[in-house]
Amino acid sequence: MTALTALTALCPPPPTVPPAPDWSRIEAALGMNLPQDYKQLVATYGPGQFCDFITLYQPHAPSEWADLTGPMPARLRTQIEEVRQTARHPWALPHPPEDLFAMGVTGNGDYLFWVTQPAGTPDEWTVAVNEALRAPWYIYDGSLTEFLVATLSGTTHIPMFPKDLLEHGATFTPSALHSNTPVAAPRTSVSTRTIRDWARAHGYDLPERGRIPIEIIQAWEQENSNNA
Repeated sequence: MTALTALTALCPPPPTVPPAPDWSRIEAALGMNLPQDYKQLVATYGPGQFCDFITLYQPHAPSEWADLTGPMPARLRTQIEEVRQTARHPWALPHPPEDLFAMGVTGNGDYLFWVTQPAGTPDEWTVAVNEALRAPWYIYDGSLTEFLVATLSGTTHIPMFPKDLLEHGATFTPSALHSNTPVAAPRTSVSTRTIRDWARAHGYDLPERGRIPIEIIQAWEQENSNNA
């Protein structure tokens, strides 16, 4: 059984998806080939969220915040080192920033990266998960599809992911990222630590880890919008 077969059995894809992109042009623009399993994921699921939490970047998405071919991967690669160097106690990186290519994000601001080594064999790339561009890091020694199967089946628990991730089972919710409707920037430009600290200071009962309730995020955004 292939990883994709296992994933579709575990988490059924939508009945229809947007047409497959021109991968040769995309890879030429990126200057590198992409893993075959990622192309199959895009063709099978299209844009959307796994468990309303994990979003994979898509080629030519209308929003730069979800665009695999946009500025986000390079921007995050730069920010990783900037954040690390400005920390009071800089942490060690599991891989050089130039070997990390962002290809997904979670609702809590955790980023998913390919470890792009060996450079010429993308089907051997593994997955690195990072908590809001800071430590800790989690390295999964397998493909992106294998990572999703392990995570959504509950056989692997990613430490920075919420414990109740699978409370409602493994699901996939299609999104409108392939439409012409602009997509708002995700709530990941601010550290989740900032929101947690604000929430506790304002009397919210919020655990140290796990999914931040949407009402708390909206309250934080409302206050900071008013103070802008």
